[in-house]
Amino acid sequence: MNNSKQKKETIISAGIDIGTSTTKIILSRFSLMNVAGASHVPRIEIVDKEILYKSPIFRTPLLDASTINVEEVEKIVRSEYANAGIKASQIETGAVIITGETATKQNAREMLHYLSDEVGDFLVATAGPDLEGIIAAKGSGAYDHSNRTEKVIANIDIGGGTANIAVYKDKTLLGTCTMHVGGRLIEFHEQKVKSISPPIQKLLVENNQSLNIGDSSGSPTINFVTKFMAESLGRILNNGVQEKDKVLILGHLPNWKERIEVLVFSGGISECMYTHEPISNKRSAYDDIGLRLSEALQRDHILEGFSWHEPVETVRATVLGAGTQTTEISGATIQVSQNELPVKNIPVYRYTFDFNLQEGLQNFGEAIETAINMYDAAKEGQNFALYISELPYMGFKDIQQLAAAIIKVMGKRYDSNQPIILVLQTDHAKVLGQTLLAMNVEPSVICIDQINVDHGDYMDIGRSFESGVVPVVVKTLTFHTS
Repeated sequence: MNNSKQKKETIISAGIDIGTSTTKIILSRFSLMNVAGASHVPRIEIVDKEILYKSPIFRTPLLDASTINVEEVEKIVRSEYANAGIKASQIETGAVIITGETATKQNAREMLHYLSDEVGDFLVATAGPDLEGIIAAKGSGAYDHSNRTEKVIANIDIGGGTANIAVYKDKTLLGTCTMHVGGRLIEFHEQKVKSISPPIQKLLVENNQSLNIGDSSGSPTINFVTKFMAESLGRILNNGVQEKDKVLILGHLPNWKERIEVLVFSGGISECMYTHEPISNKRSAYDDIGLRLSEALQRDHILEGFSWHEPVETVRATVLGAGTQTTEISGATIQVSQNELPVKNIPVYRYTFDFNLQEGLQNFGEAIETAINMYDAAKEGQNFALYISELPYMGFKDIQQLAAAIIKVMGKRYDSNQPIILVLQTDHAKVLGQTLLAMNVEPSVICIDQINVDHGDYMDIGRSFESGVVPVVVKTLTFHTS
């Protein structure tokens, strides 16, 4: 019997969500521990998550309709860190996410990368509607609820500019879709129309409807818009998308095939439905179509036909998911070059050996050259992570053979001095990484395992913790335009 004390390691995680309407921050503490027995290979896992601080809801500061006020966003973040008693240097993981229409602003990329460097060691500096929907589903409780019920559950996170849909069954993602449905797509000032977003202008034209700046906020056309939004969302969730709905779809069409059984609404619009936030936490009342949209959603006959499940979080779902649900932990027996970490926004190329090393090696070089040409077509030095899956049992000579093949093909990259980044499905990272170093590979090596990724994913890998593991975020990286 092992009487030795299991040593816990704690890290601080931050989530920052900069949305169309609001900006929120959440700070959490993760506890890491080796959950394997004393005679087994170490397996470090996150065993506890504790929320340390939730910020008030702030109005997202803008310089103008197309530019985020980076200085004011940074002031909010630093002020809330101070209120929580946390220093930026203590932040070791987490996510800064820009969501909804704010992701279309001219300086969105610039602001995200600035924040990820200046206010903490963030792993994620990204925006993308698919990722937003996935993170919100975890923060709202829909992801966990799909596991408990084994039903097909759609989380619809509706904020100021977009509705991000993520469909799950038993914690498996079945599909996503993003719509131009949100509270700030039409704004008012002194009971007059102040602004109409481009997607809504297009919707009005296609349906021969008229609405202009300066019109009354009581115009029946506004009711047409909110009713159309609710009906269109209902058709999409009911697998009945029509041609007229495409004006509201941002990016790809809905891509799940299963019949949705349960709806969970999160985001600012769901706050109008459920009122989870105390009134004292609301910094200002937003003069837009949000309340009318929430009423239209609750009256729509198609949406009424689904079962509804109340979220555990409404307006804070995305920031809670970003701060507590984005980080995975690598295996403990890995090989990393500390001076190369962290690395961010690394595209993933998957190569599968189908449990046969020799047959897999026959096509290995050609496949990785395809990856090089795919990710660095302009020969600018864009690196990528090679994910190696379904390896067979391998002896030392097999490891040497695989290492030699990796060295040969990675030398064909335009910038062959970039680190070789390898992700293994199985527990081979340490031995493969050390074999590469023993073979005097020239680039540095980052070789981690026990992480599942696929084509189209992007990865961030953080600096290693005391336990030797590294935090990893797997994501879909998409900046979209309106």
